Amino acid sequence: MSLGNKTLFVTGGSRGIGLAIALRAARDGANVAIAAKTVKPDPRLPGTIFTAAEEIEKAGGKALPLACDIRDEQSVEKAVAETVAKFGGIDILVNNASAISLTGTLATPMKRYDLMHQINARGTFLVSQKCIPHLEKAGNPHVLNLSPPLDFDVKWFANHAAYTLAKYGMSVFAWAMAEEFKGKGIAFNCLWPRTGIATAAIQNILGGEDGMKRCRKPEIMADAAHAIFCRPARQCTGNFFIDDEVLTAEGVTDFDKYAVSPGTPLMPDFFVPAAGARTVVGRG
Repeated sequence: MSLGNKTLFVTGGSRGIGLAIALRAARDGANVAIAAKTVKPDPRLPGTIFTAAEEIEKAGGKALPLACDIRDEQSVEKAVAETVAKFGGIDILVNNASAISLTGTLATPMKRYDLMHQINARGTFLVSQKCIPHLEKAGNPHVLNLSPPLDFDVKWFANHAAYTLAKYGMSVFAWAMAEEFKGKGIAFNCLWPRTGIATAAIQNILGGEDGMKRCRKPEIMADAAHAIFCRPARQCTGNFFIDDEVLTAEGVTDFDKYAVSPGTPLMPDFFVPAAGARTVVGRG
């Protein structure tokens, strides 16, 4: 299947994984609304909604840059309305926007706690709520949350409970909404990387240049997301996908092409259950 003429609404899509997903869809000729806060360049965070839109157009898609704060209901309503007005509807929602602080209880200011929960969990709920009425009208509607499997091993909570809970909130919403809206034919799934992905978070927080060399490129997540979007929504919902498992099922055998530095040992990501471990809910 192709995503040609499909309309994606991508939160936080001005850089990183969100932009990679947008560009993969654009190569099919998709329409992409980039809903993000960055309108002016930041030396620590490359890319704005406008540079993302330029890349999408060059890749073969149609772009709509939207200055949107997903913590604000009116801002989200306006962005969704503008997307529908320009492209006629919404086929795919990518809840990608996220905030991170890998800090313990005493080292997490409440301002940072609130930011993570307002963007990750509440923002995902809010954007989903506003997009669902339009997704109900789509031919093969998908919602994809960039959030992890629900593995409740305490090791994932002990060192950064606030962040873990905020990310797991995104996953719980996908899990719950998959059941709530299965009669409407809307797919709700989560996608998470097995390894670190070379993004600004790795560059600025988790290891700098050395850390980046131990990562895979965002394109692995983009290719996995594309594969999910091309599956029948009614038959593909309620899953917690891991990027390379999705691609293996699609027949991909060469993963070196996704490595930033082929041959360098890869950095494992958080929240990925050990082989044979049971999560609270299943994953596809």
